[in-house]
Amino acid sequence: MTDITLQNFESELLQASMQQPVLLDIWAPWCGPCRTLGPMLDKLEVAYAGRFKLAKLNSDDQPEIATQLSQAFGVRSIPFCVMFVGGQPVDGFVGALPEAQIREFLDRHVPSGEELEAEEDLAEAQALMEEGDNAAALEKLHAAVQADPSNETARFDLVRALLEADLLDDAKAAFEPVAHRAADTLTPHPRFAALGTWIAAAERASQGMDPAGLQAAIAANKRDFDARFTLAQGLLAGRDFTGAMDELLEIIMRDKTWNDQLARKTYVAILELMTKPAAAHAAAADPKGSLQLAGPSAVASADPLLDQYRRKLSMALF
Repeated sequence: MTDITLQNFESELLQASMQQPVLLDIWAPWCGPCRTLGPMLDKLEVAYAGRFKLAKLNSDDQPEIATQLSQAFGVRSIPFCVMFVGGQPVDGFVGALPEAQIREFLDRHVPSGEELEAEEDLAEAQALMEEGDNAAALEKLHAAVQADPSNETARFDLVRALLEADLLDDAKAAFEPVAHRAADTLTPHPRFAALGTWIAAAERASQGMDPAGLQAAIAANKRDFDARFTLAQGLLAGRDFTGAMDELLEIIMRDKTWNDQLARKTYVAILELMTKPAAAHAAAADPKGSLQLAGPSAVASADPLLDQYRRKLSMALF
């Protein structure tokens, strides 16, 4: 449990909620229901074993924060509890609710034990990949997906790691449960669709290619788009993303609509594969210590190469 003040609001509430859900209990010493609710929340924090963090704010000592939260939610009484997730207030409740109702509230926002285990495995896997230990990372990614099959990040990272290890059949098996989301023509999942494009390229490459023959065909006829697209698939399968996009760009510049815009769609899929997940960046501290409810924004890391290829596509299209 942490006591929240204006000085630690950013670090102990907003920043902390980027790592795990934080339940803020707004109370006052003179409030009878607060004295009932407080010990119950303390007990639940222990019972949930790290799945959420409890923070408390004395409204008498910190009126600025209490007033702003109350106004934001249209609440005029205490005890008032606000759940913070991802640096933002997302839900709340008023009054000393029974324990069963509080558990129902928590379970809407707090990860299950399986989800928490998957997140831990995923974090370890990402660290192992950065260290170059791909075999150990694959084990952790398999464990993360088994613990929480709905964890999209874990599944994406697993399929990607399998493709990078040239384990195509394993990658296809791991991808199969989400293949329908990649193929959805109305609301396709962009990251899964990108994986589907990579798998298709790997399958084509596994059937055998003659890069020299393809290049000769292209040299003889620059509008041999079938040969150029096949060459791009081979480059994608071999993880030469920029080489693949260079070939696709040649098609797009000559015929934007070729084969139902297949070259453009594949190019966009490769951009998705190259894009790193959004990273949280802390906002600069206000020298006056003023309160801002908005937490750190999630922005994509700057990547000059990625920006360059996005510009190339825009210039080719427009």
